[in-house]
Amino acid sequence: MSAAVTSPMPFPKKAMVLAAGLGTRLRPLTETIPKPLLEIGGRPMIEYPLRMLAAAGVEEIVVNLHHLGDAIRAALGDGTRFDVRIRYSPEDPILDTGGGIALARPFFDGEPFVVVNCDTLLDVDLEALWRTHQANAALATLVVRADPLADRYGPLDLDASGRLRRMLGKPADVDVPLERFMFAGLHVISPEIFAHMPTTSVFSITRDVYVPLVERGAALHGFHYEGYWRDLGTIDALSRARDDVALKRFAPAYLQRY
Repeated sequence: MSAAVTSPMPFPKKAMVLAAGLGTRLRPLTETIPKPLLEIGGRPMIEYPLRMLAAAGVEEIVVNLHHLGDAIRAALGDGTRFDVRIRYSPEDPILDTGGGIALARPFFDGEPFVVVNCDTLLDVDLEALWRTHQANAALATLVVRADPLADRYGPLDLDASGRLRRMLGKPADVDVPLERFMFAGLHVISPEIFAHMPTTSVFSITRDVYVPLVERGAALHGFHYEGYWRDLGTIDALSRARDDVALKRFAPAYLQRY
């Protein structure tokens, strides 16, 4: 009798969009409008990750809230118009990226999940990302990109196999050749990650979870992304993104039918 063939797991049905930031670098715009609702191409910036996730097959998304959270909840509603179901995870005080993910743990129900920043424009092949994550049996797979400003954003060093071997300069000594990248703000995470999180309520997923795991040689991997990317954290970046969308320099397929 031949051995049974194990079917690959389907793409995660649940995801999180991080939207609780204060948007301090976007003031005075964010004094009255929460950052996720600032418009790009006639859409709130958070619509871009919502649509991207929905197009990949995500069905439920949790959005964390803090600054002007009621306005975000009112604008997005239950997610029907974005073809997903949206739940909300209010934070008071704000819990940073890791603390926000930990608070939402019951939502993920022990399954792998996707996390993406609300203030990043990109168009990742999420199916390819998921295949990479499964092939490596990774704790987390981070979308990474080459950038001359990687050191400013926070450097990530990968070996030839794509394994993350140094993060934010740690560990200092690695005995294989490395290539430098930066984190693009989207990652797939296995539920086993929760066993490696600190017991404090406020912590960073990169500094306080990923860095110690990399130092211990855990299975964290990078997924090399070469497409359009823009961080939307400043007024200048927001203006450039608006120009790019208006001139169709950024026209992702996941928006074509909307």
